Amino acid sequence: MIRCAIIDDEQHAIDVLKVHISRVPGMILEYESTNPIEALHYVRQHDIDLIFLDIQMPELNGMQFLNLLHEKTNVILTTAYREHALEGYEHNITDYLLKPVMFERFLKALQKVTDNQLPGKSLASRPAQRQEFLFVKTGVRNKIVKVELGKVMYIESQGNYISFVTDTEKITTLLTLKEAEQLLPEDLFIRIHQSFIVATGAVTSIEGNTAYLGKLKLPIGETYRKSLTEFFEKYVINKK
Repeated sequence: MIRCAIIDDEQHAIDVLKVHISRVPGMILEYESTNPIEALHYVRQHDIDLIFLDIQMPELNGMQFLNLLHEKTNVILTTAYREHALEGYEHNITDYLLKPVMFERFLKALQKVTDNQLPGKSLASRPAQRQEFLFVKTGVRNKIVKVELGKVMYIESQGNYISFVTDTEKITTLLTLKEAEQLLPEDLFIRIHQSFIVATGAVTSIEGNTAYLGKLKLPIGETYRKSLTEFFEKYVINKK
């Protein structure tokens, strides 16, 4: 078992890592915080095997945090800038992850941890659990809502917000469509437009530049046409 902590001043970045952690057997999220000073006190007082640490944070940045940690703990840095992450190797970090964090790259970083702690056992080789739901924040303070992925028909972008749309409700949260794309099972959801991701099981037909979800029509962007066609081509039985 690997006990983890996530320290990042952006909640949506924490949420991405939480989903990745939930898909890996043997990982337990013990602690999360957007406040690096409070987090430093916590990890000093508790047994934490692995810290996911953001570099760019106010009051106490990732490098300052490492200087004050004084303990031999696996640390994986997270950053949007590769050049900042390279500084971490002076502190003997385990690895670094570039945002937005892809699940496959996440597993590779974890392998370096398991090589140290669990010889002969590979987290990357274990089957990932099917992600069946997400919890997202809404506009109501301190409220999170469960999104059952099996009920979602499509996801629509509205700037920095997205809406998960089912046949009965629309759930809106502060997240970009690109970030959402990283969290969703690739065989169940596919990007079809700069503003839309659709549930593959909800698509009833494709005609020209339009994807039909029953009576609902959504546009297909030119950038995404090839990947969409290749995905559904696998299910076409009369290809003549």
